[in-house]
Amino acid sequence: MLNKGFQLAAAVALLTAASSSYAQDKAEEAFSNELVQCAAYYEIASGVIMGMDAPQMQAVGGRLKDSGLEAEKIAGQYMPAEKVEAAVATAKEQQIASLGGSSGLGPLMGQYKDLCKKVVLDPKSRLEYWAMVTM
Repeated sequence: MLNKGFQLAAAVALLTAASSSYAQDKAEEAFSNELVQCAAYYEIASGVIMGMDAPQMQAVGGRLKDSGLEAEKIAGQYMPAEKVEAAVATAKEQQIASLGGSSGLGPLMGQYKDLCKKVVLDPKSRLEYWAMVTM
């Protein structure tokens, strides 16, 4: 027969493990959502910039496109590829709708430019951020 102290310790250990797993899942979910939002932003921004009649901006558009692909690739480590693709498409629609018919990227840049740079260039730190926030 197990003593009550051991049973209590085992129950606490199980609850702690379950809580830790839950927090990790929440962190990965928030991080994945951020990656999806960034991928959508990068797709929109690269499309607008590459569509400009400004040859000097083509390289910028290409870099933005590459960053979007990188954001999708990283998101694919935390969710199935088809789910990433669908989530990015939905996020892109929402972001375009938020522009209210304007073709200016200002509002999206204000919201995503710096954040997405951090997310794509240092995904480990950003996931650690979400792990701390969701504890």
